[in-house]
Amino acid sequence: MKIFFSTMFTCLLFTGSLLTAHAQEQPVTKESFACINLKHRGLEKVRQQFDAGRYDAAATALLSYYRNRTGMLRPNFDLDELKRSTGKKLSPDIREAADNALLHKFKPHKAYPYYDFGKDINWQLRPVPDQLFNTFLHRTAFWEPLGKAYWATGDERYAREWITEVRDWIKKNQPGAYPDDKDYAWKAFVVSFRLNYWSSYFNMFLKSPNFTPAFLMEFLDVYAQQADYVLANYTPDGNHRLFEAEHMMYAGYSFPEMQHCSTWSASGIKVLNEEIGKQILPDGVDFELSTSYHITVLTTFLEGLKIAQQAGAENDFPESYRNLVKQMIDAVGKYSFPDYTFPLYGNSFLTDKAQMIKSYRDWSTVFPLDQTIRWFATDGASGSAPDYHSSALHNAGFYTFRSSNPLDMKSTVMQIKAGPPAGFHSHPDNGNFVLWVKGRNFTPDAGSFVYANVGNIVNPKRDWYRSTKAHQTLTLDDQNIENKAEEKKWTPSGDIEVLTYTNPSYEHLSHQRSFLFVDHAYLIIVDKAYGSATGKLGIHFNLQEDSKPVVDQAHNRINTTYADGNNLLIQNLNADQIGLKATDSFVSYQYQKEKPRPAFVFEKPKANANAQTFITILYPYTGKTAPNISLKENAGNDYEKGVINITITVNGRKRDIQTTLLQ
Repeated sequence: MKIFFSTMFTCLLFTGSLLTAHAQEQPVTKESFACINLKHRGLEKVRQQFDAGRYDAAATALLSYYRNRTGMLRPNFDLDELKRSTGKKLSPDIREAADNALLHKFKPHKAYPYYDFGKDINWQLRPVPDQLFNTFLHRTAFWEPLGKAYWATGDERYAREWITEVRDWIKKNQPGAYPDDKDYAWKAFVVSFRLNYWSSYFNMFLKSPNFTPAFLMEFLDVYAQQADYVLANYTPDGNHRLFEAEHMMYAGYSFPEMQHCSTWSASGIKVLNEEIGKQILPDGVDFELSTSYHITVLTTFLEGLKIAQQAGAENDFPESYRNLVKQMIDAVGKYSFPDYTFPLYGNSFLTDKAQMIKSYRDWSTVFPLDQTIRWFATDGASGSAPDYHSSALHNAGFYTFRSSNPLDMKSTVMQIKAGPPAGFHSHPDNGNFVLWVKGRNFTPDAGSFVYANVGNIVNPKRDWYRSTKAHQTLTLDDQNIENKAEEKKWTPSGDIEVLTYTNPSYEHLSHQRSFLFVDHAYLIIVDKAYGSATGKLGIHFNLQEDSKPVVDQAHNRINTTYADGNNLLIQNLNADQIGLKATDSFVSYQYQKEKPRPAFVFEKPKANANAQTFITILYPYTGKTAPNISLKENAGNDYEKGVINITITVNGRKRDIQTTLLQ
């Protein structure tokens, strides 16, 4: 008897929930099929019912078609994955996210906690002054845990809630529902992400009894509306346009039953073919000069190739497209360190070796014969090492000094940025460098912390992380510079490797910076500031947060104190008066997370039109005691003319250095 009543109670709850869900449904009409190509192969039963005016039956037949179709291209979560996931234990964070979603508590961006959007969901809630939070909200990625929980448990609460929330979102977020919707819910970039996510959710919940024929027609109608919207509102330029193109390819190939599917996918292919020549420099680097965004853009261009291959449309991308994608992969190896991390130029965030090897393995599937990609994909276990140590990406202005091959963990590597003007994700930081020695990044780039201001509300954190003074280069009165570097010399071989560039940093002040990589062991930086501008000159140095430096102001020296003996000395070697002071500095490896770190600036005044010079040595050493270093200028040495004839003495051992800074 108890079993009977328990079963009966469960059935009543389930029936009641279905009735509640069905009560929200709109009637299926002839117009419900406007977005469907009823002549598409496999829809014969649907068309038969449609032609007979039996629209409910036609929708039922269409749902049956979708539940049984095979061989379709889907971005994620196909029915094979459903079989693998059924009954699989959920991770605690996925369970938490799914259960919170049942309560309308969402976490659109990982940098923030869960927020309660209310019993009657307020899709316009803006709890933090960060535009990304609300654009991520309207991407709707936070629904994915509902799907994973549904797959793992079969609990219809998750499916029912997703359907309810989708309908609520549609009802409250039609185009024009609020004044700035084109900055959020109806920003084409955001809409394109919804297309991608919703095609996955479609697969995740398709077999739920709550996924009714009426809901199917609502879903397909809004999906087509959004794809048509992106088609008519592509972002004019930049990486957003690339994401939109990729997602339109997925939309077209995921729903070939749609009237406009071919137009959607063709638009994506066309945009990617056009933009790769506009956004990728001849050396293979993304024109925004952000190391993280370069990989993101690379992934998007590569994904276009993979989608086309799966759809049998690979010939829609010419060989020149493939070659440039290959160059983009090669560029990553050149600007990376042996531990697979890279400088956080522009709006970038820290990656790790496991993630990068995973990326290389993915890239290797598209270029299986490339031995260098295989070498990086296997951590050097197979394939072939590239035929360079030091290297340059001249168009981007990314330069690398290396003492050994790109995966030698005992090597010394300096990455330098001295490039052209760039896009939104770039910072005013020409001359910036990162020094990595034997597995330690001594001078990490600051990162970005946050991307953008919100409307007219200025975010001082964004401004600081973008500022020139937050980077390792020269400033005048701590003001931001202009990026427009011109390479003057690059000799990446021999005992003294040289890079020199000039940059018109300020209206009446240019900066010439030269790097000398001596004996593959240490670096000398020669800075020359010239022009009629006057003010306070400074060259900035930022150390890793755990470096615990010792500061010797009397001798303009700073040295780290790592217990393992892998340390760095930074010393100014000017003969004239130079000031050394500590400055406030931070580093951000993840979005909206930061750590304070030691930072210093060598300063001197520029009182007239005469050029001013800084000479600085960066000397890695082993042990707890920093070496004693001095510089002697020899006959003919002339920093202003770019003629170097000096003697560096390290603990009594002399090294004569003779070279020129200009070609």
